Amino acid sequence: MAARAYVLVHCDVGKARSVKEALASVPGVQHADIVTGDYDLIVVVEQPTVEELGRLVLEKIHGTPGVTATSTHVVVG
Repeated sequence: MAARAYVLVHCDVGKARSVKEALASVPGVQHADIVTGDYDLIVVVEQPTVEELGRLVLEKIHGTPGVTATSTHVVVG
């Protein structure tokens, strides 16, 4: 079974839309939504292994201009 997670994303002010658009083209990103509340985006990611999932978050999502912080929640069941 593939590893899946919900990544809650904080963005620079006014950057949520551009971050969402940038993440839409990243392999492994299944879906991204701009939301209200404590975070700016909720991103659903999936990879074959937890290690690859971690690389996706650390290298691709954290490396996206406008992203200031994330909180990753790996699906366990």
